Amino acid sequence: MKKIWNYILPALSLVAIAFSVAAFNRAVAAPAVAVGQPVDLTYAAEKALPSVVHIKYVQNSKVKTIDVQSDPFSDFFSDPFGGFFGRGNGGTQKRQVQTPRRTATGSGVIISADGYIVTNNHVVDGADELTVTLNDNKEFSARIVGADSTTDLALIKIDGKNLPAITIANSDDIKVGEWVLAVGNPLGLNNTVTAGIVSAKARSLGANGVEAFIQTDAAINRGNSGGALVNTSGELVGINAMLYSQTGSYSGYGFAIPTTIMNKVVDDLKKYGTVQRAVIGIQGGDVKNFVDAQKEDGKDVDFGTMEGVYIDKVLDDGAAADAGLKKGDVIISADGQKVTKMAELQEVLVKKRPGDKVSLTYMRDKKKNTVTVILKNEQGNTKVVKNADLDVLGANFREIGKEIMNQLNISYGLEVIKVNKGKLSEAGISRGFIIQKINDESIKTIDDLQKVVKDASTSKEPVLYIQGIYPTGRKAYFAVPLQD
Repeated sequence: MKKIWNYILPALSLVAIAFSVAAFNRAVAAPAVAVGQPVDLTYAAEKALPSVVHIKYVQNSKVKTIDVQSDPFSDFFSDPFGGFFGRGNGGTQKRQVQTPRRTATGSGVIISADGYIVTNNHVVDGADELTVTLNDNKEFSARIVGADSTTDLALIKIDGKNLPAITIANSDDIKVGEWVLAVGNPLGLNNTVTAGIVSAKARSLGANGVEAFIQTDAAINRGNSGGALVNTSGELVGINAMLYSQTGSYSGYGFAIPTTIMNKVVDDLKKYGTVQRAVIGIQGGDVKNFVDAQKEDGKDVDFGTMEGVYIDKVLDDGAAADAGLKKGDVIISADGQKVTKMAELQEVLVKKRPGDKVSLTYMRDKKKNTVTVILKNEQGNTKVVKNADLDVLGANFREIGKEIMNQLNISYGLEVIKVNKGKLSEAGISRGFIIQKINDESIKTIDDLQKVVKDASTSKEPVLYIQGIYPTGRKAYFAVPLQD
């Protein structure tokens, strides 16, 4: 028996040493936290801080032509025909105004060693100059690679090497109650870290087109926008985007865009210059909200304890219509993931591209059904959306989708999705403007735009007379010379 123990004890010692080394390695990689013990977040802060940058935004002073509502009686008496014929623009006058130079600051996160940085769209939107300051105070000029207002994300680039890129985690893995850090530059205080927990997931506030926010009680203030939300290992789980406050400063909750959404947007902006949006072709919302609205109207509806997305309308020729979904159906899962609200469905769809498939389980007449839906783009087909980059104009464009068509009651147009230094910027045309006609030619496709620009550039009068409409519904006209 003694001889046997002589062999067993050394073996057990080796096993114990092996477990001790493994445990030490895990502790070095990311300190474990025992249940009920205080959380040490110093490791996460040290890992994340070098990857978070300060962004300075500058918008130069510009001369813009705006529409100003005129006094109809003044028009009539100053022009004997003015009160009858008007000015041809709905009683408005055109006036040139000088906009002031504007500066602002925000945050960003380095996601690659060669200088790609993720931030919020609202941090860089309309910027003429962007300056990025690293944690070690090195400064770089940055350019916008692409931006997406629907998710409020933007990708910018600086010329650098061996930069401290953050490790990106899967935001699906974080849990409510888990500790997180918000890292950024709030209120002009650079390199600031605040701590809290994940308060909720897949939160929708109605601020952007696509929302499935991570909600946290880590303090997020002005200037934190575009900064990092990290887990206790210092890994990125979200991009800080906004705060919920009646005072304009932190009062309890902040919101971050999950990395599952960020990764798709970044990949699309790099590959295509624009986000490939996959749409299902329905209108609706959370079952609970639908039931509450019906009760307010005095209607008696009973869905019991059912949770999901109620389909109030199926758009003609959309992906849902092709798959046989109908008004009144309730979607309860997507690709095997439980769906209790619209934000959770959006979180699944935002990772997809046109032509991808999604498996939807839905309730109809108290019966469960499953169908495979082939997703489409906003133009109603499964093709990759074209993004034209015309250097001569200094802007990027894409064909508008059905949502914008219905919203503005128009049937065609090209949306300006990015404006750099160039002819359009000089003329005062901003992102979001929808071009419908140039030199009296209807502009329905990217090819139409390229042709009319080419024709104008070789003509005796190299000028683009552009007609279009803003998302607010305001029509505008611009003369854009192609030569200095």
